[in-house]
Amino acid sequence: MKDKNTVIGFVLLGALFFIYFWYNNKQQHDLAAFQQKQKDSIAKVEAANRKPIDSVAARVDSLKRDSAGRLSAAGDFNTAAVGTEQLMVVTNKLMKVTFTSKGGRVKSVELDNYPTASGKKVVLGAENQLGYNINTSANQSSSSANLNFMPSPAITNPDGSQTVRFTLASATGQSIVHQYVIRPMDYMIDWYLMINGADKLLSQGALNLQWHVQLDQQEKVVEYERQVSNVGFSEGGDFDYISAKTQRKFEKPVQWVGVAQQFFNQTLLSKNGFNAGQVDWQRRTDSGTVLATADAALQMKLPAGASANVPFQMYFGPNDYNILKHQAPEMDRMVNLGRDMYSFVRPINKYVIKPVFDFFTRFVSNFGWVVLLLTLFIRLVTAPLTYSSYLSGAKMKVLRPELDTLKKKFGSDQQGFAMEQMKLFREAGVNPLGGCIPALLQIPIFFALYSFFNSNIQLRGQSFLWSHDLSAYDSIAHLPFSLPGYGDHVSLFTLTAVLTSFLISIYNMSMTPTQDNPALKYMPYIFPFMLLFIFNRLPSALTWYYTVSNIITLGLQFVIQNYIINHDKILAKIELKRKAPKTKSKWQERYESMMESQKKLQEMKNKTKK
Repeated sequence: MKDKNTVIGFVLLGALFFIYFWYNNKQQHDLAAFQQKQKDSIAKVEAANRKPIDSVAARVDSLKRDSAGRLSAAGDFNTAAVGTEQLMVVTNKLMKVTFTSKGGRVKSVELDNYPTASGKKVVLGAENQLGYNINTSANQSSSSANLNFMPSPAITNPDGSQTVRFTLASATGQSIVHQYVIRPMDYMIDWYLMINGADKLLSQGALNLQWHVQLDQQEKVVEYERQVSNVGFSEGGDFDYISAKTQRKFEKPVQWVGVAQQFFNQTLLSKNGFNAGQVDWQRRTDSGTVLATADAALQMKLPAGASANVPFQMYFGPNDYNILKHQAPEMDRMVNLGRDMYSFVRPINKYVIKPVFDFFTRFVSNFGWVVLLLTLFIRLVTAPLTYSSYLSGAKMKVLRPELDTLKKKFGSDQQGFAMEQMKLFREAGVNPLGGCIPALLQIPIFFALYSFFNSNIQLRGQSFLWSHDLSAYDSIAHLPFSLPGYGDHVSLFTLTAVLTSFLISIYNMSMTPTQDNPALKYMPYIFPFMLLFIFNRLPSALTWYYTVSNIITLGLQFVIQNYIINHDKILAKIELKRKAPKTKSKWQERYESMMESQKKLQEMKNKTKK
């Protein structure tokens, strides 16, 4: 009756929490709507009382001031301060690159093979700015991003690559050329900055690049995509990144700087390296579609001379490990296969999980079945380590009647029960901690797969059963409210993972002696309940893996218990060991001595109380 009341209490408590979170969420939503209504009303009143402005006249004045300012800053490049922006589009087999004459730079890149959640193609760099300051006259300077370059028609080279040139010329003979080379099957764009008159255009031969990058939403869940966005870079030949911090000042030469979101990145590389610089990183906190912005200031000292040719590269493409490892040293680390406190799983991903995953993809086209095969492989490799633990667990089930008898015999004498239990385990050859091995093995494997499935672009957009995207959570229903820690959707793969974990807990409970303490009795069920909240927003590939792994565990335990373990032999072996002379290890002697001391101490305390 007591246990029944405990269960009813847990159910009622859960129902109260559910009602509380729903009601609290509704109240917050109504309050936000009321506050927004107040703001809108105040804004309307202020707009009505505001003095009308001649918008046409104001716009004309603004344009005049802007034009005069640009002409003044352009100095000897005054012809570049005026003119209409011209766009040039170059395509290869992977992307469409749009160039602009404004700054002679890449305006945007559209990736052919990667659609967004809305069905459109992924576009990178649409809001970017890239430029550097030049001396336009004796007392004037301007950013190259504000000047109009003269474009030349694209040229197709014998190797299939295409070359685009933008030229900026002054009235006094100096010139700047931006030359871009796009190869047929490459996301990397070569950029050559050629300066004639560098000794006059650059102060003390210093080239100061200013690069502004804006990351826009590409995936279904903007909150998670924003969370995993970061800035990566190679400083002094070593990879590092910033995510939570907002600024990094470089103290060593920098080879490249990249701004990454979940599955794509935009990276600027210097073949000669940057001497110094810093990057400012701001992750957005609003509900818009902009994930974050980054502003990099990178300095380079050019050799003394009138002419300079500076080679750069720009990458606009996927966070694909197999692609990035061929682009630049350490650039493959933009793919998060394990960082910081989870860096210990990177070798597991790099040398085991990824090669095996790629091997299966050569023969199986559906990635859901690839995940299943990967799960079977992992369980096969770890089988020698887990078999003995499953065997030990099955033996404990055989011993349960004797353990229950001992429990009744000793009653509240926990020390006496523990000593007899250890003796029984020793006679049966059972390791009471053997069941912990599968759980301990799951920890590094789970973290490795968590990093792998979150960063594997091959899973992006791949459907399996009811999941439309294995790289994101699956959803079979949307709730009219959002539960804290759970979300506003129901993931079926999460439910299957939780259900199979619950069945494993029930099986493990059947092997342990009966518990009198309700808290201990229901403890094994708490973990599956926690998984419900942990798994609900994880990639469906991971929850599918966990489901398959749990089913294999249940199957192994059933087969071992019913077809491998011979209960009669185990009991006969126990009887033989009981009759044989007892030999104890030093550890067992110390343990029994400790238990005996605790028992005597407890008896003395009981006598003192009486």
